Amino acid sequence: MQILSIQSHVAFGYVGNSAAVFPIQRLGHEVWPVLTVNFSNHTGYGAWRGPVVAADQVAEVIEGISERDGLSTVSAVLSGYQGDPAVGAIILDAARRVKALNPRALYCCDPVMGDVGRGMFVREGIPEFMRDEVVPAADVITPNHFELNFLAGVGSTDTLEEVLAAVDVVRSKGPSNVLVTSVITEADPTHLDLVAVSDEGAWSVTTPLLPISPNGGGDVTAAVYLSHLLSTGSTPTALGHTANTLFAILDRTLKSGRRELELIASQDDIADPPATYAVTQLR
Repeated sequence: MQILSIQSHVAFGYVGNSAAVFPIQRLGHEVWPVLTVNFSNHTGYGAWRGPVVAADQVAEVIEGISERDGLSTVSAVLSGYQGDPAVGAIILDAARRVKALNPRALYCCDPVMGDVGRGMFVREGIPEFMRDEVVPAADVITPNHFELNFLAGVGSTDTLEEVLAAVDVVRSKGPSNVLVTSVITEADPTHLDLVAVSDEGAWSVTTPLLPISPNGGGDVTAAVYLSHLLSTGSTPTALGHTANTLFAILDRTLKSGRRELELIASQDDIADPPATYAVTQLR
């Protein structure tokens, strides 16, 4: 299948398309990366070089793909961090065009806005744009626990039951499939859950909480989850493969002592996910 991935790019390290393209390819899908920035490295280092791609230039690249009749063969559009509503509008337009040509196509959005302990780290107005414009247009979203609470308009969700209630609120606004990452509940703060909800039910996978939070983990998660959804059509299967793959990548990264994700070293865990942690049905 073909995935149109409209995200940032870095030469050094793994975030945005630099984190998403390889896992998608390793899982057997074609991916066409459209870049929204072309930086030397991710901004977590505090300094970087390279240009932000102007919104009209992003649109030009997508139009060129359309002129090759490429949009008609796209099975999914993937987006992540959106630093500019103008670029966000172009992504939404691309998703609409793809779905007009292929009604079965999916728009998968990782609504990057903030995280626990950091709060919102995007520019003013972006969270509201994501909540009010982007998320309602998406079929699949992959927020972290902090972002879910914002999208649902709740202060906190401390139990899996509260998380599911928040997901129900968000799903009522548009997206039918929601994967919530980095869920930590009061009952067991030494572990975290990935929770997936679709029309068919709700499931979770619990893994140990590793003392690591590298940049790009969410980008890999969205790419892997979307790829497995397209391949299997099964939310619990996609959840299980995604949770086990990401744990393997993070565990290997932690043991390596490196700051950047051990993505290439983990390619076998991407292509053939381990089955270390089981999927539990919640409802």
